[in-house]
Amino acid sequence: MDINTDKIFELLETMRDKRSEFVKYMDGKRDPFKVLIACILSLRTKDETTYPAAVKLFALGSKPEDLLKLSEEEIQKAIYPVGFYRNKSVVILGICRELLTKYNGVVPDEIDELLKLNGVGRKTANLVLAKGYHKPAICVDTHVHRISNRLGYVKTATPDETEMALRKKLPIKYWCTINDLFVTHGQNTCKPIKPLCPECIIEHYCMKVI
Repeated sequence: MDINTDKIFELLETMRDKRSEFVKYMDGKRDPFKVLIACILSLRTKDETTYPAAVKLFALGSKPEDLLKLSEEEIQKAIYPVGFYRNKSVVILGICRELLTKYNGVVPDEIDELLKLNGVGRKTANLVLAKGYHKPAICVDTHVHRISNRLGYVKTATPDETEMALRKKLPIKYWCTINDLFVTHGQNTCKPIKPLCPECIIEHYCMKVI
């Protein structure tokens, strides 16, 4: 089986019109703080729920000092019904306080510093670097992890392992786009259960490792 990375990415680029509103929204973000908070909202939440929640929250404030003027209840009302919205309101306020007290209100642009923020894991940190700072970073969520393994491109057990494996073999020019493309492909075609293989434009390059 020929796993042609260039061809896979070329074909997936043609499917950008199928991106969810949230993926489009994040793709247009150039504000590291908004990328960070929006990603926190997206954890364990579907895109169609995350997108309006992010829009409502940022209408109330788009900087750490703005959100700190809000109560937990006000943030919860804005972001409901994202998953774990009560806990996320606490995490968001905590991150805002940390940014102001430790980083002068500026979101760090290094992964080790981002990971020091409470509630920030590698997925979120890498997305901030890729979207907010345009630094080469591989954001691995459930779609990237699943599809990379299903293609037979990597053989890993966890998203963190997938990130490290991709860092070793994926051309750096694709690092910042793999998340957008694989998420869109995973939401529309390469689904966790019963992937739509007959409709898949990259089926020829897939080893179909289930």
